[in-house]
Amino acid sequence: MNPYSSLCDDFGVYVYLNTKMDLPSGRESVLHFFEQLRKTYPQMLDFDRRENGEFVLEEDREQGSYRWVTLETRRLCAGYVNPPDLENADSLHEHLLGTAPFHLDFGSLDVDALDVLFAFDFTYGGNHDEVVAEALGLNTTLESLMQMPGSRVLNYEPSLMLSLDDSCRLQCRMSIETRTNFYQVRTGQFPEAPISVYFTVRQYWGRQPFKDFPESYRNQRRICQELVDTHIIPAIVRPLAQTIAAKQ
Repeated sequence: MNPYSSLCDDFGVYVYLNTKMDLPSGRESVLHFFEQLRKTYPQMLDFDRRENGEFVLEEDREQGSYRWVTLETRRLCAGYVNPPDLENADSLHEHLLGTAPFHLDFGSLDVDALDVLFAFDFTYGGNHDEVVAEALGLNTTLESLMQMPGSRVLNYEPSLMLSLDDSCRLQCRMSIETRTNFYQVRTGQFPEAPISVYFTVRQYWGRQPFKDFPESYRNQRRICQELVDTHIIPAIVRPLAQTIAAKQ
């Protein structure tokens, strides 16, 4: 069971493998890679090349729960949006990380970092930055700014990055992305759009203790869940969800 489905409108587990050199972009290599992936996940039928040159293979988004994989110039990305449980997301990511090096011809020497990310989306039709500031609060020395007559919050996207080891090669980052612009604040017209809370655990490659990418993924995913459950849920996700619910 997905332990986070009741806390937000959409939840996703994503993985990003960042390389130092360009990944293959030729027709034969790209199609072979995605055809092999589709054999394992036959519901991934929607293949496209975007205007920026990225290749993407994904399941039907209208199902609400779907897998996706993209191949960028120097990054391999995958995600499972609203997975039935975390084990299903793990299965996709471990399979991809275990097979992609053979199909796309890259190895440890070429990898810069591996990211594992949890994403929480909250659909809200109002001033995103204002509701984030209300839910999480500002530094007490800045609270008086919000009390000035006529003042309105235009941007508030807290971000924090921490090292998780002495070498700074294992890191975590919390960030919030809002989607309100100045025009919407000025006119008071706010379309429904997601407020996103991201929590990422990054392992820089080279001089790291893991023998392969799936092993590192399992460690990073474990750390990500532990920190999310202990810190991000009570300090950010629940307060944000409660504040949004009170305004709707």
